[in-house]
This record gives sequence, C-alpha cells and structure tokens, in this order.
Amino acid sequence: MKKCTVCGKSMVKRKGETPEGISYSYYLCKSCGEEIIDMKQLHAVAEKYRKIKSYKAKLSKWGVSLGIRIPKELIERYGLDKKQVITFIPEKKAIRLVPT
Repeated sequence: MKKCTVCGKSMVKRKGETPEGISYSYYLCKSCGEEIIDMKQLHAVAEKYRKIKSYKAKLSKWGVSLGIRIPKELIERYGLDKKQVITFIPEKKAIRLVPT
C-alpha cells in the first residue's frame, strides 16, 4: 500500500477516466485528499492521447478553396453528418473545428 507524501497516511487505489474516455488508476489519500498517479500509468495515458490526437488528412483543391476529409473514426465518435455545418475557430497555433 502506498503512503501519502503529504500526510504520511495510507492511500487507496482508485480508477478515473479522462473526458475523452481514457481510463487510468491513481492513489487517493482519504485523510488529506492528495491524489497521485505513478509515472508508468501517466506514460500509458499520454500514449493513448497521442494515438487519439494523431489523425491526419490531406488537403484537396476544391475550386478556389481547399477541402479536407474527416476520418471515419472521428465522424462516428462525434456523430457528424454530411449536411452538418462546422464552425472554424482560429486559434494562435491551430484551427478548432466545432460541429454546430
């Protein structure tokens, strides 16, 4: 059993989930509320994030505009439809696509 680094009392193992649905384990101190995730678990979650975030698509010329194809996995995950409107939100180093 792990000991809390803040108060020294024993910690219990818990399961959590990121907003994207990635599950992980962590330790919780019932006394002071400190939460700890070990490095192995942290690296596993980071690797899953890399896989989730690594969709690529080629741009295509469509008249005077550029088109992009959205991968099937993302269409299914976000429930997109061919008649749906997408809002483009420019950010400092990225473009956010938001289904409306």
